[in-house]
Amino acid sequence: MSTSPDYPASKPSSSNRTLLVSAALTAIVVAAIAFDTTVVRIGSENDVRQQAFSPETFGAEQFPKIKANVEERAVAAADLAAAIAADKKAAAEKYGTATSTGPVIPVTLTGVFGARKSNTNEMKIDGLPPETVVRVQTGPAVNGTDLRDATGTIEFGQFTNQIQYQDAGSAINNEMKKAVFAGLDADALDGKQATVVGVFKLINPKNWLVTPVKVELK
Repeated sequence: MSTSPDYPASKPSSSNRTLLVSAALTAIVVAAIAFDTTVVRIGSENDVRQQAFSPETFGAEQFPKIKANVEERAVAAADLAAAIAADKKAAAEKYGTATSTGPVIPVTLTGVFGARKSNTNEMKIDGLPPETVVRVQTGPAVNGTDLRDATGTIEFGQFTNQIQYQDAGSAINNEMKKAVFAGLDADALDGKQATVVGVFKLINPKNWLVTPVKVELK
């Protein structure tokens, strides 16, 4: 009676072993990636696109707050001029918001608009010294960042860089133009009585450049 010869079991080839190891490693890596991955729904608060800085959104959110703050704190022009003449530094500390280039002060102006020149109209106001020149920015261009700086609540540290900080100021100015200049014929202001609420940077006490938050024609 014949018996089948015993053969040693075949061993996996080195190439097969390599494939098995590679497959195992791949499975481990995929599992690790899956474990460390967060699914972000488009439009959710974790969506990176939602976190990008939007000057337009920022301006639309901030201008109403700035307007309300300025209207609440605004000082009558004659009273402010008297306080500045008596003690400029004390007046700035009492009424203004400090910035690196000078205090920004909220003011209420009641008077008569004069001729228009370079995006501004002069305004004659009773009770001010005759040498004090008051100009109101009436657009279409609006210069400066006085509105951004008026409340002291918007600071450079809130932004990624200087460009964002500047864009924030421009966006607030743009929102002001939509709210204040809409329906206002700047070329027809000469000779009209008005009340203006706005802010200016106190650098030269005899020269006020006012950025308005409200213009009411009489």
